[in-house]
Amino acid sequence: MNPTHDDERTRIRKAIDRLLTGQATLSNGSLTATALAVEAGVHRMALMKRHADLKNEFYERVRTETRQVPEPEKRLRETVSRLKKTTRTPRSRTSAIRSPGSPLPQQCSHTTRTNRDQP
Repeated sequence: MNPTHDDERTRIRKAIDRLLTGQATLSNGSLTATALAVEAGVHRMALMKRHADLKNEFYERVRTETRQVPEPEKRLRETVSRLKKTTRTPRSRTSAIRSPGSPLPQQCSHTTRTNRDQP
């Protein structure tokens, strides 16, 4: 590693400690990678790419020390839940339409026969 990366890593570690103790000085104090990058004074992509291990360490410490789910994980879980509901809804509609007691298949069949019979 070069001295610049070592300096970034030191700043990121100090920023992790400040965010977890609620003493943010440069960011809004949220427990996200973006706030961590701002707090450390590094570019967000540098945190995500060069220092991914520190980002993962940060999220692990958020889970253990604050007993909170990290914000990106919350958003991902909400998205998955919403998508599961979305995929369930059309299936239930489709199964209701195809059920034996549903009038729709009978109507489609009748319309098809009627259209064939017309010149």
